Amino acid sequence: MPLSASLARGVASAAPGTLHARTVTGDLSAPPRQGLTVRFGRGEKPDVDLGVGLDDLRVSRRHGELTYRQGQWWLRNTGQQLVRLPRGRMMHLSTEPLPLTTGYTPLFVKGSGYREHLVELYVAGHDDQGPVSRRRAETVRPETWALDDDERLLLVVLGQRYLLYEEDPRPLTYAMAARQLIYLHPDGNWNERRIEYRIEAVRRRLHRTGFRYPLMHDKSEGRPNDNGLLHNLLKGLVESTTLVPPDLDLMEDNTAWPDPEQRG
Repeated sequence: MPLSASLARGVASAAPGTLHARTVTGDLSAPPRQGLTVRFGRGEKPDVDLGVGLDDLRVSRRHGELTYRQGQWWLRNTGQQLVRLPRGRMMHLSTEPLPLTTGYTPLFVKGSGYREHLVELYVAGHDDQGPVSRRRAETVRPETWALDDDERLLLVVLGQRYLLYEEDPRPLTYAMAARQLIYLHPDGNWNERRIEYRIEAVRRRLHRTGFRYPLMHDKSEGRPNDNGLLHNLLKGLVESTTLVPPDLDLMEDNTAWPDPEQRG
Protein backbone atom coordinates (compact mmCIF):
# COMPACT_ATOMS: atom_id res chain seq x y z
CA MET A 1 0.00 0.00 0.00
CA PRO A 2 1.41 3.45 -0.90
CA LEU A 3 2.59 5.73 1.87
CA SER A 4 -0.04 8.28 0.89
CA ALA A 5 -2.78 5.75 1.65
CA SER A 6 -1.27 3.94 4.63
CA LEU A 7 -0.60 7.21 6.46
CA ALA A 8 -3.81 8.96 5.47
CA ARG A 9 -5.18 9.13 9.01
CA GLY A 10 -1.88 10.39 10.37
CA VAL A 11 -1.47 13.01 7.68
CA ALA A 12 -5.00 14.28 8.19
CA SER A 13 -4.36 14.99 11.85
CA ALA A 14 -0.71 16.03 11.61
CA ALA A 15 0.60 19.53 12.16
CA PRO A 16 1.73 21.43 9.06
CA GLY A 17 5.29 20.47 8.21
CA THR A 18 5.08 17.01 9.74
CA LEU A 19 7.21 14.54 7.81
CA HIS A 20 5.98 11.04 7.01
CA ALA A 21 8.46 8.56 5.56
CA ARG A 22 8.18 4.95 4.48
CA THR A 23 10.26 2.15 2.96
CA VAL A 24 9.44 -1.54 2.44
CA THR A 25 10.82 -2.26 5.92
CA GLY A 26 9.21 0.45 8.02
CA ASP A 27 7.71 3.91 8.38
CA LEU A 28 7.86 6.90 10.71
CA SER A 29 6.47 10.36 11.36
CA ALA A 30 8.54 13.33 12.55
CA PRO A 31 7.30 16.72 13.84
CA PRO A 32 8.56 19.97 12.30
CA ARG A 33 10.99 20.78 15.09
CA GLN A 34 13.94 23.06 14.42
CA GLY A 35 17.17 21.07 14.08
CA LEU A 36 15.49 17.65 14.11
CA THR A 37 17.23 15.16 11.78
CA VAL A 38 15.81 11.91 10.41
CA ARG A 39 18.41 9.48 9.01
CA PHE A 40 17.84 6.57 6.62
CA GLY A 41 20.08 3.78 5.33
CA ARG A 42 21.12 0.13 5.64
CA GLY A 43 22.34 0.46 9.23
CA GLU A 44 20.64 -0.20 12.53
CA LYS A 45 19.20 2.05 15.19
CA PRO A 46 20.31 4.39 16.67
CA ASP A 47 22.52 5.16 13.62
CA VAL A 48 19.46 5.39 11.36
CA ASP A 49 15.78 5.98 12.02
CA LEU A 50 14.45 4.32 8.87
CA GLY A 51 15.92 1.24 7.19
CA VAL A 52 16.32 1.00 3.42
CA GLY A 53 18.11 -1.61 1.26
CA LEU A 54 18.89 -3.76 4.27
CA ASP A 55 20.31 -6.62 2.17
CA ASP A 56 22.14 -4.46 -0.39
CA LEU A 57 25.79 -3.73 0.36
CA ARG A 58 25.80 -0.89 -2.19
CA VAL A 59 23.52 1.07 0.11
CA SER A 60 25.44 2.94 2.80
CA ARG A 61 24.66 2.25 6.42
CA ARG A 62 23.75 5.94 6.76
CA HIS A 63 22.73 6.89 3.25
CA GLY A 64 20.76 10.08 3.70
CA GLU A 65 19.18 12.46 6.14
CA LEU A 66 16.37 14.98 6.40
CA THR A 67 16.80 17.98 8.68
CA TYR A 68 14.12 20.51 9.61
CA ARG A 69 15.33 24.10 9.46
CA GLN A 70 14.08 27.44 8.15
CA GLY A 71 10.55 26.07 8.02
CA GLN A 72 11.37 23.19 5.65
CA TRP A 73 12.74 19.67 5.56
CA TRP A 74 16.12 19.56 3.79
CA LEU A 75 17.33 16.37 2.11
CA ARG A 76 21.03 15.48 1.99
CA ASN A 77 22.75 12.44 0.50
CA THR A 78 25.33 11.07 2.94
CA GLY A 79 25.93 7.76 1.12
CA GLN A 80 28.36 6.59 -1.53
CA GLN A 81 25.70 5.82 -4.15
CA LEU A 82 23.53 8.41 -5.90
CA VAL A 83 20.01 9.29 -4.80
CA ARG A 84 17.52 9.86 -7.63
CA LEU A 85 14.67 12.35 -7.30
CA PRO A 86 11.67 13.04 -9.58
CA ARG A 87 12.39 14.39 -13.08
CA GLY A 88 15.67 12.48 -13.13
CA ARG A 89 17.47 14.80 -10.71
CA MET A 90 20.43 13.16 -8.99
CA MET A 91 22.07 13.84 -5.64
CA HIS A 92 25.69 12.98 -4.86
CA LEU A 93 27.49 13.03 -1.55
CA SER A 94 28.81 16.45 -2.53
CA THR A 95 25.42 17.88 -3.61
CA GLU A 96 24.05 20.73 -1.51
CA PRO A 97 20.93 19.85 0.56
CA LEU A 98 17.60 20.31 -1.21
CA PRO A 99 14.33 21.45 0.41
CA LEU A 100 11.27 19.21 0.14
CA THR A 101 8.02 20.70 -1.11
CA THR A 102 4.70 20.10 0.61
CA GLY A 103 3.08 16.82 -0.41
CA TYR A 104 4.50 13.61 -1.81
CA THR A 105 8.11 13.08 -2.93
CA PRO A 106 9.55 9.68 -3.90
CA LEU A 107 13.30 9.18 -3.90
CA PHE A 108 15.35 6.20 -5.02
CA VAL A 109 18.64 4.99 -3.54
CA LYS A 110 20.89 3.36 -6.13
CA GLY A 111 21.80 -0.20 -5.17
CA SER A 112 23.48 -3.26 -6.66
CA GLY A 113 23.04 -3.86 -10.38
CA TYR A 114 19.73 -2.40 -11.50
CA ARG A 115 18.29 -2.24 -8.00
CA GLU A 116 16.85 1.04 -6.71
CA HIS A 117 15.36 1.30 -3.22
CA LEU A 118 12.28 3.50 -2.81
CA VAL A 119 11.90 5.95 0.07
CA GLU A 120 8.47 7.62 0.09
CA LEU A 121 8.22 11.03 1.74
CA TYR A 122 5.16 13.13 2.54
CA VAL A 123 5.21 16.61 4.11
CA ALA A 124 1.87 17.76 5.53
CA GLY A 125 0.55 21.14 4.39
CA HIS A 126 -1.41 23.80 6.29
CA ASP A 127 -4.83 22.64 5.04
CA ASP A 128 -3.84 19.03 4.44
CA GLN A 129 -6.74 16.66 5.03
CA GLY A 130 -4.79 13.66 3.88
CA PRO A 131 -5.17 11.73 0.63
CA VAL A 132 -8.78 11.02 -0.34
CA SER A 133 -9.73 7.56 -1.57
CA ARG A 134 -10.70 7.68 -5.25
CA ARG A 135 -10.97 4.00 -6.02
CA ARG A 136 -14.29 4.37 -7.85
CA ALA A 137 -13.43 7.55 -9.73
CA GLU A 138 -12.80 7.54 -13.46
CA THR A 139 -9.13 7.30 -14.45
CA VAL A 140 -7.64 10.58 -15.67
CA ARG A 141 -6.40 10.11 -19.20
CA PRO A 142 -2.80 11.06 -20.04
CA GLU A 143 -2.30 14.53 -21.50
CA THR A 144 -1.68 14.15 -25.22
CA TRP A 145 -0.97 16.58 -28.06
CA ALA A 146 -2.73 16.93 -31.38
CA LEU A 147 -0.74 16.05 -34.52
CA ASP A 148 -1.85 16.21 -38.12
CA ASP A 149 -1.43 13.18 -40.38
CA ASP A 150 1.87 14.30 -41.92
CA GLU A 151 3.33 15.17 -38.51
CA ARG A 152 2.33 11.82 -37.06
CA LEU A 153 3.81 9.86 -39.96
CA LEU A 154 7.02 11.88 -39.83
CA LEU A 155 7.39 11.45 -36.07
CA VAL A 156 6.65 7.71 -36.26
CA VAL A 157 9.37 7.26 -38.87
CA LEU A 158 11.88 9.35 -36.91
CA GLY A 159 10.92 7.76 -33.59
CA GLN A 160 10.26 4.13 -34.56
CA ARG A 161 12.94 2.91 -32.14
CA TYR A 162 11.17 4.77 -29.31
CA LEU A 163 7.88 3.09 -30.25
CA LEU A 164 9.61 -0.29 -30.09
CA TYR A 165 10.63 0.68 -26.54
CA GLU A 166 14.27 -0.01 -27.27
CA GLU A 167 16.80 0.66 -24.56
CA ASP A 168 18.40 4.11 -24.97
CA PRO A 169 16.70 4.84 -28.33
CA ARG A 170 17.87 7.57 -30.70
CA PRO A 171 16.03 9.24 -33.61
CA LEU A 172 16.70 8.37 -37.20
CA THR A 173 18.68 11.04 -39.00
CA TYR A 174 16.75 13.34 -41.31
CA ALA A 175 18.49 11.71 -44.28
CA MET A 176 17.41 8.21 -43.21
CA ALA A 177 13.87 9.41 -42.53
CA ALA A 178 13.67 11.16 -45.92
CA ARG A 179 14.65 7.95 -47.75
CA GLN A 180 12.06 5.93 -45.89
CA LEU A 181 9.32 8.54 -46.36
CA ILE A 182 10.03 8.73 -50.10
CA TYR A 183 9.70 4.95 -50.29
CA LEU A 184 6.43 5.02 -48.34
CA HIS A 185 4.97 8.05 -50.11
CA PRO A 186 6.78 8.86 -53.36
CA ASP A 187 4.44 11.82 -54.00
CA GLY A 188 4.95 13.34 -50.54
CA ASN A 189 7.77 15.70 -51.51
CA TRP A 190 9.80 14.63 -48.48
CA ASN A 191 13.40 15.82 -48.16
CA GLU A 192 15.72 16.76 -45.32
CA ARG A 193 14.87 20.46 -45.52
CA ARG A 194 11.14 19.83 -45.31
CA ILE A 195 11.59 17.40 -42.42
CA GLU A 196 13.66 19.96 -40.50
CA TYR A 197 11.04 22.65 -41.12
CA ARG A 198 8.14 20.44 -39.97
CA ILE A 199 9.94 19.24 -36.85
CA GLU A 200 10.86 22.79 -35.84
CA ALA A 201 7.23 23.85 -36.31
CA VAL A 202 6.05 21.03 -34.02
CA ARG A 203 8.66 21.90 -31.41
CA ARG A 204 7.66 25.57 -31.43
CA ARG A 205 3.97 24.75 -31.11
CA LEU A 206 4.37 22.24 -28.28
CA HIS A 207 6.91 24.41 -26.49
CA ARG A 208 4.09 26.85 -25.71
CA THR A 209 1.91 24.13 -24.15
CA GLY A 210 4.03 23.21 -21.13
CA PHE A 211 5.68 20.18 -22.74
CA ARG A 212 7.57 18.07 -20.21
CA TYR A 213 11.01 18.37 -21.84
CA PRO A 214 12.86 21.34 -23.38
CA LEU A 215 12.05 21.78 -27.06
CA MET A 216 13.74 25.07 -27.88
CA HIS A 217 17.33 26.26 -27.79
CA ASP A 218 18.52 28.13 -24.71
CA LYS A 219 20.09 31.18 -26.30
CA SER A 220 22.29 31.75 -23.26
CA GLU A 221 24.01 28.40 -23.92
CA GLY A 222 24.61 28.87 -27.63
CA ARG A 223 22.99 26.67 -30.26
CA PRO A 224 23.14 22.96 -29.38
CA ASN A 225 22.63 20.13 -31.82
CA ASP A 226 18.99 19.76 -32.88
CA ASN A 227 19.27 16.02 -32.25
CA GLY A 228 18.97 16.55 -28.50
CA LEU A 229 15.76 18.55 -28.90
CA LEU A 230 14.35 15.95 -31.29
CA HIS A 231 15.14 13.29 -28.70
CA ASN A 232 13.21 15.33 -26.10
CA LEU A 233 10.27 15.68 -28.49
CA LEU A 234 10.05 11.98 -29.29
CA LYS A 235 10.60 10.91 -25.69
CA GLY A 236 7.83 13.20 -24.45
CA LEU A 237 5.37 12.17 -27.15
CA VAL A 238 5.92 8.47 -26.45
CA GLU A 239 5.81 8.83 -22.65
CA SER A 240 2.55 10.80 -22.90
CA THR A 241 1.06 8.16 -25.24
CA THR A 242 0.59 10.78 -27.95
CA LEU A 243 2.55 8.27 -30.04
CA VAL A 244 1.87 4.59 -29.33
CA PRO A 245 3.13 1.31 -30.84
CA PRO A 246 0.04 0.81 -33.07
CA ASP A 247 1.13 3.99 -34.87
CA LEU A 248 3.85 1.87 -36.43
CA ASP A 249 1.08 0.50 -38.65
CA LEU A 250 1.44 3.75 -40.61
CA MET A 251 4.58 2.11 -42.00
CA GLU A 252 2.89 -1.21 -42.79
CA ASP A 253 3.17 -0.59 -46.54
CA ASN A 254 6.87 -0.88 -45.98
CA THR A 255 7.09 -4.44 -44.68
CA ALA A 256 10.22 -5.19 -46.71
CA TRP A 257 12.07 -2.03 -45.69
CA PRO A 258 15.35 -2.92 -43.93
CA ASP A 259 16.95 -1.01 -41.06
CA PRO A 260 17.84 2.43 -42.49
CA GLU A 261 21.39 2.18 -41.14
CA GLN A 262 21.95 -0.92 -43.26
CA ARG A 263 21.00 0.90 -46.46
CA GLY A 264 23.95 3.28 -46.26
